[in-house]
Amino acid sequence: MRPVTDRIETLAVHAGAEPDELSGGVSPAIQMSTTFRQDGVARPRHGYEYGRSDNPTRRAWEAAIAALEGGTHGIAYASGLAATQNVLYLLEPGDRLVVSDDAYGGTWRLADKVWKRYGVEAEAVDLRDLDAVAAALGGGSGAGPRGKPARMIWIETPTNPLLKVVDIAAVTRLAAAAGALSVVDSTFATPIIQRPLELGADIVMHSATKYLGGHSDVIGGALVTSSGDLAERLHFHQNTAGAVPSPFDCWLLLRGIRTLALRMERASANAAAIAAWLAARPEVSHVYFPGLPDHPQRELVERQMRLPGAMLSFELHAGEPAARRLAEATRLFTLAESLGAVESLIELPAAMTHFSVVGTALAVPPGLVRLSVGIEAADDLIADLAAALAVASR
Repeated sequence: MRPVTDRIETLAVHAGAEPDELSGGVSPAIQMSTTFRQDGVARPRHGYEYGRSDNPTRRAWEAAIAALEGGTHGIAYASGLAATQNVLYLLEPGDRLVVSDDAYGGTWRLADKVWKRYGVEAEAVDLRDLDAVAAALGGGSGAGPRGKPARMIWIETPTNPLLKVVDIAAVTRLAAAAGALSVVDSTFATPIIQRPLELGADIVMHSATKYLGGHSDVIGGALVTSSGDLAERLHFHQNTAGAVPSPFDCWLLLRGIRTLALRMERASANAAAIAAWLAARPEVSHVYFPGLPDHPQRELVERQMRLPGAMLSFELHAGEPAARRLAEATRLFTLAESLGAVESLIELPAAMTHFSVVGTALAVPPGLVRLSVGIEAADDLIADLAAALAVASR
């Protein structure tokens, strides 16, 4: 049953949360069975046959994320990269894939190191440059820069880790004109901040491990689309390749999204306060954060995003050695990979999450520091960074 409102804050609490039919339990039940009794030969009850193919708890999670994104079909996976892999199964040998030039390192690694072996060519492009996007796509004329038009464009916005913001509506219009599928990795934003399907995307992807789960205790991925044809193909890949989440993982993700709106509001406010503080520090040479008043895409940010998000990156005048000392000196910011949970994290992408793209077109500055800002008191987080900056400056 779909909630009676489209307000995202209410949907986050109620989508996929039907009371248990047997007991009336308000929390969704976890159905752990790997197989299901059938009413006759090849006559499954309620459509459930085998746990890899479908599961009631997974179906509730898929319905919830589809509702949050304003789509009609949600497809769940065991990780964000499993979801990415299942999108790339839509490509054929000889197809071209255009990718954000600041995408998550694991996305580029999968495209360039794995799918390239099967004849899929990936090209990294700054998707903020619409002329470059049109050229990379082939302009709809069948004459792309490498001899054929692109079949798919992978849009990440805001990007990881430089927080570039891509005009989803403009890029998806160019993709549609060129006959290319448009996929948006909206992990940093979540449906609380932006809804790519409403801006023209064919598929939206999430590493559900991050903000959707929100507590650093579950790995998961999700795709959402409003295309019945794409959903059918993606469900086929989901079942055939088999990288599905466990029922308990789905239950954790259902639990996580109940507080998603509150967490995003608090974490975004904290990130804005920290970004403003960092921008005023003499040790800091540059801050990357969509919510800063002097952000070069401020108009787009205000038009496309409800909040600036809770991710930010910055660089120090003293360079990589000082950045390493800073990252190792914080006490509230935990030095760890991943992002999007209630606790704040700090890392150096070039040496950690993006080490796989060192020396490639997606390489990031070696001294870049990335923060995933959590829901702690902003003053405490700023005090922690101030103390770490003092250590880094010695």
